[in-house]
Amino acid sequence: MREPVNRTILLLDIEKFSRRDDVVQAVLRRRLNHLVDRTLEAAGVEPTQQYREDRGDGLIVLLSGDVAKTALLRALLTTAPDLLHEHNLLASDSAQMRLRMVLASGEVAHDPHARTTGGIVGHDLNQACRLLDADVLRAALAARPREHAVLAVSAPVYEGIVRHGHRGVRPELFRPADVEVKDGVLAAWIHQGEGRPADPEQARAAETTASPGPVPRPSPAGAAPPPPAQEAKGGTKPEREPEPKAARSAPVFHFHGNPVVHGSFVAGNQHGVSGGTVHGDVVLGGTEGSQA
Repeated sequence: MREPVNRTILLLDIEKFSRRDDVVQAVLRRRLNHLVDRTLEAAGVEPTQQYREDRGDGLIVLLSGDVAKTALLRALLTTAPDLLHEHNLLASDSAQMRLRMVLASGEVAHDPHARTTGGIVGHDLNQACRLLDADVLRAALAARPREHAVLAVSAPVYEGIVRHGHRGVRPELFRPADVEVKDGVLAAWIHQGEGRPADPEQARAAETTASPGPVPRPSPAGAAPPPPAQEAKGGTKPEREPEPKAARSAPVFHFHGNPVVHGSFVAGNQHGVSGGTVHGDVVLGGTEGSQA
C-alpha cells in the first residue's frame, strides 16, 4: 500500500437513483460527470489534480492538496446548482437530478490489493462516506423540494475555511449537525441555502420580528400628522383638546370703498362698527372664524 497523502475529498450522490430505469440511470451518470467537469473547471482544477471513482449513483473525487478549497466551495455553491437547474429545466420528470454533496479533507492511501473500486482507503474517506449517507443529510435535501442540491462540509473544512468568511463563503448559512456513526458522533456543517438563517432559533426570532403589528391609518393627502399625546403631570391621562364649535352658515356680504349702512339690523356678528359709517372692506354674516 502506498503512503497516505492529504487529499480534498468531494463526494456526490444522486437522490433516488435506484428508482430509475437503466436508460435514465445512464443519462444521469453522464450528466453528473459533465456537472463535475464544469464545476471543477470553474474552481480552476486541472485534470492532473484530480482522481475519480464512479460509484454508480455517485462519484468520489479526490483533489490534490494544492487545490484551493475556497475556490472549490464557491463553485459547489454557485456553479453546481446552476448546472443542475439547467438540466432539470429541460429534463423529464423521470430524469430530474438532485444531489447530496460532501466536502471533506484527510489522509487517503491507494491500496492496489483492496477490494474497493480503485483501492483508495482511509479513515477520513470512510467518515466522509458515512456523512454522505447520513439520514440528516437526506432529510435536509428532502425538506427542500425546490432546491437542486444540499452540501455538507466536515468539521476540519468548516474550521479551516468556512468560518473565516472568505469571498463567496458565508458561515452564517451553515448549521452544525451531529451524525451518529459506528464509532461515535461525527460533527458536520450543512449549508442552508441563500437567505436561510443557519440556526432554528434565529429563524424563530426572524419570524417574531417580522410579525405585523397594528397598522396606522394613513393621513389625508397633505395633512400633517397629529402631534403625540403628552401625559399630564402626576401620571394622569392626557387632557383632551376641546372640540371646535360647529360652524354656522349665514349669507356673506362684501362691501368695498366707503359704504354707509342704514338701520340697526345686521346679519352675523358686528366687529368694530361705530355709528352708521364704516370705512374699508366689511364682511357681514358668514361663518365664525371667517376673515374680512
